[in-house]
Amino acid sequence: IARRGSPPSRSDRPAVAKPAPQPPGPPEPLIAVVSLADQHIEVYGPHGSIVRSRVSTGQSGHATPTGVFSVLQRNRYHESNIYSGAPMPYMQRLTNDGITLHATKVEWGYASHGCIGMPEEFARKVFEVTKLGDRVFITRGKMVSKGDSLVDS
Repeated sequence: IARRGSPPSRSDRPAVAKPAPQPPGPPEPLIAVVSLADQHIEVYGPHGSIVRSRVSTGQSGHATPTGVFSVLQRNRYHESNIYSGAPMPYMQRLTNDGITLHATKVEWGYASHGCIGMPEEFARKVFEVTKLGDRVFITRGKMVSKGDSLVDS
């Protein structure tokens, strides 16, 4: 018998259910922005810029397309179907006709057949944090950061 003013005994207390552990949600989507004018790529996560690097993009006659793309396919070790089995490590396909992000020796300027070539160590880092469906924005303009938003200048 509990005395007046004393706390209830353990058996008299209502059971408090602990919330069930929630499975981790999907990883936050990442966005990559490629500036053809600046020849650079920057990858953004939910808290801002994650990584940035110079790139090589399409040369005359093999322009890199502009627009908004999704990563359609990823392959750590890939060889080109079009260019005699050329190695394309850390390949992330953006179009069905062969435009990809991939590791290569980056030369300043327009040096690829339309792909976005990245230094190998950088391409590995990008490959580790991106997933299928992540968006890649390719613009002819220069990109400048203004607070949390990007402005195509």
